[in-house]
Amino acid sequence: MPDTVSSGSHVALQEQAAPRGAGPILAALILAAVVCKLNIAAGPVALPAIGEVFGSSQAMLNLVSIGAPFGLAMSVLYFGALADRYGRKQVLTIGLVLIVVASALSALAPTIELLILARVFTGLAAGMVFPTTLALITALWADGAGRKKAIALWGAVAGMASIAGAVVAGAVLAFLPWSASFLTSIPLALIAILIIVRSVPSHVKESEEPVDHLGGVLSTLGIAALVLSIGFCFAPGGTAVGVVLLIAAVVVLGLFAWRQVHAKNPLYDLRIAKQRMFWAPAISGFIVFGSLSGAVFVSVQFMQNVLQYSALQAGLAVLPAALGLLIAAPFAARILVSKGTRSTMLLGYILLALAYITMLLWREDVPYWLIAVGFILIGAAVSLVSTASSSALTSATPVNRVGMASGTTDLQNDLGASIMQSLLGAVLATGFATATAALISDSARASDVTNDMMLALQSSFAAAAHVATQNPDAADHILEGARQALIYGSFSAFLLGAGAVVLGFIVVIFAVPSHAKERGAVADNQAHAS
Repeated sequence: MPDTVSSGSHVALQEQAAPRGAGPILAALILAAVVCKLNIAAGPVALPAIGEVFGSSQAMLNLVSIGAPFGLAMSVLYFGALADRYGRKQVLTIGLVLIVVASALSALAPTIELLILARVFTGLAAGMVFPTTLALITALWADGAGRKKAIALWGAVAGMASIAGAVVAGAVLAFLPWSASFLTSIPLALIAILIIVRSVPSHVKESEEPVDHLGGVLSTLGIAALVLSIGFCFAPGGTAVGVVLLIAAVVVLGLFAWRQVHAKNPLYDLRIAKQRMFWAPAISGFIVFGSLSGAVFVSVQFMQNVLQYSALQAGLAVLPAALGLLIAAPFAARILVSKGTRSTMLLGYILLALAYITMLLWREDVPYWLIAVGFILIGAAVSLVSTASSSALTSATPVNRVGMASGTTDLQNDLGASIMQSLLGAVLATGFATATAALISDSARASDVTNDMMLALQSSFAAAAHVATQNPDAADHILEGARQALIYGSFSAFLLGAGAVVLGFIVVIFAVPSHAKERGAVADNQAHAS
């Protein structure tokens, strides 16, 4: 088992294009990333089954879905800094062990509230794992084509795992209860632990600077408040709580920024982050990853509740996104090397815009080929943008602070996922409630609907289905009304996602430098950060 690498070995590693034993090391790091993505992907597919068992509102189901990406987003910056300082291999191994524990707790949760907490715990554990895998790739592979190819493979496989996770969860739910869907990643986590312990070097190019623990706490609390505020602000009846959380987020994140400017060893070096080749790709990636997660979150519920797909069918319906990733992956690194970050991202954004156009056309009679085309385009877009963004962030950051770059890469992924799922989920819930109220008021039997029934019908599709079982004479009308309400809510959510894509496209055009200027910008970033 490899032990601490000596300083001489550090130099040797730095001069190599790839580390000794590159194959097993890269396989182990990709497998660890896959574990995180499988765990996160299980949530949205299981939502209808969870809602049926617990009778949960759409707001509670939203929290189940965003729990894991939320926990990951709030912790990646702090955990990335801890890994940079105290050992990436050690933090990675501990995180995988905790994922096993968190997965078991999710499966055993007796209430929806405890399930939400277990999913947040899963995300916190993943926050120790996912950013550390990219940090190790950056530390072990020298900058250049070799690193870009390793990052492209890492990103493509992790992205496909997000899609495969939906299929696996759907297959499990076809035969087993919802709880089993959270156990599928445990065997892979155990295998990853064994390979990492045997193959990955213990300490390579790590920081010797003290960790800014206060900054870590402030970043964790600030991001948590920000994500929750968005979910509450747009959810029915949650505006007051959302505003309070938003104010708290602004204050805490403001204190975090002040701390980073004045701290001797900041957790998040703003000298690096303010450079165009850092913040512009970060924002662009944030929007793309968020758009992907939001689209999957809404579409899986649309397919199961409106199109009446089974959980397995809904999981398989998302599979074309993996095909898009697979098709685009070989080209992503080539386009990045030959055309640069800006061109690669623009192509990805064009494909993502086309995907959202197809989703805006979805109705109760939508043919499957239109769904498949949308997901193929999403997969290809994410492959292009994730490769370009991850490469830009790591190239713009000194290797001893690469945890900051990998943390930002994961932050754009999971903060984007958390915020867009919160936002689109809240819009879905509001649209569903609004459309349901309108349908009821226009109904000839509006006088028969009690206040309790009204609240249940507006809560979620699962709650409306429960009301339908209690009122068999009106069951068909209730379910059809719920489907129409969900179509309206889904359209509203997809429209919002399309607007976010337009915003990201503008950022890429005006903020990401051309290929000719990119090389000089990266060199300047390194000079300013050193």
